[in-house]
Amino acid sequence: MSRHSHHNKGAPQGPTQRQLRAGELMRHALVEVLREEDITDSALEGVSVTVTEIRMSPDLRHATVFVEPLGGGHAEEVVAGLNRHAKFLRGRLGKHIDMKFTPDLRFLHDESFNEAARMNRLFADPRVAQDLRPQPPSDSWKDED
Repeated sequence: MSRHSHHNKGAPQGPTQRQLRAGELMRHALVEVLREEDITDSALEGVSVTVTEIRMSPDLRHATVFVEPLGGGHAEEVVAGLNRHAKFLRGRLGKHIDMKFTPDLRFLHDESFNEAARMNRLFADPRVAQDLRPQPPSDSWKDED
């Protein structure tokens, strides 16, 4: 009998505490590496990058790094530049973290900022804003005595 037979198969599972801790450790270390290292790439020159989140695979051997360039401009070029230098950054990261393996890095643009801006525009729309304001109580539901 399997050790994990009591788990509900098919139920969505989020990251484990181990994955979350490792991702946060990696995020702090990667920020330091990016701050310290001069990477010669035209897409990364003079660009400040925010590392918003790192999601670790269950075996902690792969890390998906979500980034947002300061100001949000040229995100595709910046992400491509970071992916070109992922092996270099992984090597530097290995010196900053105390893990059995230094995970492979894959950089992606964090779309949550764009989504938040889209939601703000929706809430600012007068047609939506009227639905968000509290409505005065209606007299039509009063009991007749």
